[in-house]
Amino acid sequence: MAITANDLDAATACLVTTLGAAAARDWTAVSGTAEHSGWTTAEHLGDCLMSYAAQLVARPDDRYVRFVALVEKDAVPVELLEFVVAGAGMLSAVVRAAATTARAYHPSGVADPEGFAGMGCVEVLVHGEDIARGLGLTLDAPRDVCERVLARMFPDADVRDLDPWTALLWATNRVELPGRAQQTDWRWRGAPLR
Repeated sequence: MAITANDLDAATACLVTTLGAAAARDWTAVSGTAEHSGWTTAEHLGDCLMSYAAQLVARPDDRYVRFVALVEKDAVPVELLEFVVAGAGMLSAVVRAAATTARAYHPSGVADPEGFAGMGCVEVLVHGEDIARGLGLTLDAPRDVCERVLARMFPDADVRDLDPWTALLWATNRVELPGRAQQTDWRWRGAPLR
């Protein structure tokens, strides 16, 4: 059940479809992740995706590549979405081009291209949902992508009995589920499973 660049493309398309419907709204006035606005969350998302791409290109084994990608302060929501799409496209292209043996630093374990694709999917879907909630919308994530992401990024999560999207939201502490511990200290696995 490998995660590929195609999965990241599908996750990104889902995010654009959902958030594009709210491109005329003020994202600085709505919640995003934790105490951050939707605008700040979108900027964080684009930066993460570009950073993951940079990791796979430069391949440091003990640190992040030293840069931060920022959106211009007068950007409007449609331009924020372009920033996220650009970051996702860069990561997809690098994942497609990278050798399967490529490895680069991430705090969750030195990751391979599949790991970075999985991290990108989690970021896009979960932060996309964060922003969507602040806008009164709901992301309808592709269940097959969520299933592959759960198997690769959260291999110890016993979620076979759950809808894959609900399970991913639970694994990243976005929803609470009766009978299951809240995932306040969640962490994905960046390192290859084998």
